[in-house]
Amino acid sequence: MEEITEGVNNLNVSDTHKKNRIQVSNTKKPLFFYVNLAKRYMQQHEEVELSALGMAIATVVTIAEILKNNGLAVEKKIMTSTVDMKDETRGRPIQKAKIEILLGKTENFDELMAAAAEEREAADAEGQN
Repeated sequence: MEEITEGVNNLNVSDTHKKNRIQVSNTKKPLFFYVNLAKRYMQQHEEVELSALGMAIATVVTIAEILKNNGLAVEKKIMTSTVDMKDETRGRPIQKAKIEILLGKTENFDELMAAAAEEREAADAEGQN
């Protein structure tokens, strides 16, 4: 695990592909995949940027609200814009709504994550008896 963290820290990533950005799709992965991924990113980078286009915007807002309501994240910045894209079925240009939500760790993030890990270990130990 230490080598992985070291490798992540040594990555040289340009601003166009931030190492703490999660681009959310509402068709590819379940909601809690993104919630858990965001927690992992916050553990490594102190903050995470959730990004989505079009219909996936509602999913990003839900992920952010789950993290906030569980006391794990605070909103730092919300940006909205439109992006020019090509309609794949008609071949003409269209505009899609885009949202980017920057979340930071709360002061007690590490304590909450440690408590959740202890609960999981206790449940695993109980399940094996």
